[in-house]
Amino acid sequence: MLQRTTVRALESWTEGRWWSADEPGATVHDAVTGEEVVTVSSAGLDAAAAVAYARDVGGPALRRSTFPQRAATVKALALALKERREELVELSARTGATPADASVDVDGAIGTALVFASKAKTLPDANVLPEGDVEPLGRGGTFAGRHLLTPLTGVAVEINAFNFPVWGMLEKLAPALIAGVPSIVKPATPTAYVAEHAVRIMAESGLLPEGAVQLVSGGVGDLLDHLGGQDLLSFTGSATTAARLRGHEAVTARSLRFNAEADSLNGTVLGPDATPGTEELDLFADAVVHEMTCKAGQRCTAIRRVLVPEARLDEVAGAIAERLARVVVGAPGAEGVTMGALAGQAQREEVLAAVGRLRAAATVVTGGAAPAEAVGADPRTGAFVAPTLLRADDADRAEVHTVEAFGPVATLLGYRDTAHAVDLLARGGGSLVASVVSRDPDVVRELVTGAAPHHGRVLVLDRDSAGESTGHGTPMPQLVHGGPGRAGGGEEEGGLRAVAHHLQRTAVQGSPRVLELFG
Repeated sequence: MLQRTTVRALESWTEGRWWSADEPGATVHDAVTGEEVVTVSSAGLDAAAAVAYARDVGGPALRRSTFPQRAATVKALALALKERREELVELSARTGATPADASVDVDGAIGTALVFASKAKTLPDANVLPEGDVEPLGRGGTFAGRHLLTPLTGVAVEINAFNFPVWGMLEKLAPALIAGVPSIVKPATPTAYVAEHAVRIMAESGLLPEGAVQLVSGGVGDLLDHLGGQDLLSFTGSATTAARLRGHEAVTARSLRFNAEADSLNGTVLGPDATPGTEELDLFADAVVHEMTCKAGQRCTAIRRVLVPEARLDEVAGAIAERLARVVVGAPGAEGVTMGALAGQAQREEVLAAVGRLRAAATVVTGGAAPAEAVGADPRTGAFVAPTLLRADDADRAEVHTVEAFGPVATLLGYRDTAHAVDLLARGGGSLVASVVSRDPDVVRELVTGAAPHHGRVLVLDRDSAGESTGHGTPMPQLVHGGPGRAGGGEEEGGLRAVAHHLQRTAVQGSPRVLELFG
C-alpha cells in the first residue's frame, strides 16, 4: 500500500537518471482534500541532450531487436504494470478518480498495450515491413516496385492530457516502442505524479532498453526546437494548444510529424423509433448518465450534446434527471460514492465558468454548481461539481455547439428530423465520436452516413449490441481514435496503423530478385 507523504518535488527521468529541479515548481493539490501532493518543474532540463540521448542511444538499442521482439517487450511491460496496478489505482484517488475511474485509466492502459503487442507479434521478424503487393512496372517482368516501411531514426515526443495519465501515455508509447522509435513522455502537470509512478514501474522492471523511454515532469522548454523530419510529436489536449504546436517552426519548416487529438463536443442521438417502453430509450438514458459521470465527465470522448426528437424533450429530460439524482458525489473509495472530483480547483472553476456561458442559451435541469454535500469529503475544499444537465429549447443556438464544459455536464437538444440531427452534430466543428441509439435500419443508415464525415468514430447502440458494447466514450485500440476539425484532425490507435505512424513508407524499385530481399 502506498503511504501519503509530505510534498516532494516530482522527478524527471532523462539520459538514464532520475532528477528533480532545484527550484520550486507548480504545486499540485489533492483533488479531494486540497492537500499538497507534489511540486512539478523541469527547470534545468537539457532538452538537446535528451533528444540526442533518444536518437543516439535509445533508437539503436530498440532497433537491435525486431518488431515481434519489441512486441514481446511491450507485453512484458504491460504485465509489470498489471502486477502493481493497485499502486496506481490508490495514487489515482488523489486525482479525484474513483476505483472504477482508475480502472478505466490503468486497466485500459494495460489492455491497450496488450492488444498492440498481440497484433504486432505477427509482423516480420525484422525491421522492414513490406506493404501491399509487388507492382509490375515493365512488360517483361524484370522490373517492379513495392512499398517498404522502416522505423524513423528520431524520437517520438508524447505530450499527454491530465485526464488519463496512464492510458494516455501507453496508447502512444506502446506503438512507438514496437516500431523501434524511442519516446520522450511529457505528462500533464495536474496528474503527472501518476504517470511518473507508471514510468518508475516500467523502469524498475528492467525490461526497457537504455534510452527507449524518457520522462519530462514539467514544461518541455525548448524541446521542440531540436526536433525535425525524423521525429514525431503526438499531442492530446486543448484545441488552442494544438494550434500553437502546429504552428511551431519544427512542424512548418522542418516537417516534424505532428498528430493532435483535442477535446470535442461529442453528441449522441436518440432515434425517433426509441419510444417509451423500448429498450433503446433506457439504454440511451443510462449511456448519457454513464458518460456524464465516468471520470467526472473528464473524458475527451464524453457526451456533451444530447439530441432527441423535439416532442420527447420533457420525457427524456425527466429520465436522465431521475438517474442523475441517484449519483453519489464524494471522495473516491467512500461508501456509496459513484462520482469523484475533478482534477483540481482550477478545473472546477473552468467547468463552472463554461456552464455559465452555456446558460446564455440553455436552462439548468439539474445541477449547475458545486454540490452542497460530498460523501467523505468537504465540498468546499474538494474539486467537486454536481452532475449537470442543461436544456436548450433552441437547438440552433451557437453556444451549445461551441462551448465545452469539461466535466459532468451535458446539454439536451431537440431535433426536428434526422436531417436536422445530422446538421446539429456537424455544428460541433468535428468531433471524436458520435453515438446513435436506434433499431430502425433507415434511421441508423441516415445518421451514421451523415455523421461520419464529421467524426472519427460512430457507435450504434441497440438491444442487440448492448450486452457487449464498450460504450460511447471508450476508444478501442483495434480502431482509430481521433477526429476532424476541432477534434484535432489526427489519428491514434487503429491496431497496426498506430505502429505505421512511426515508420517511413518508401517505394523501392528493382528486379523481382531484389524485392525478394525484403520479404
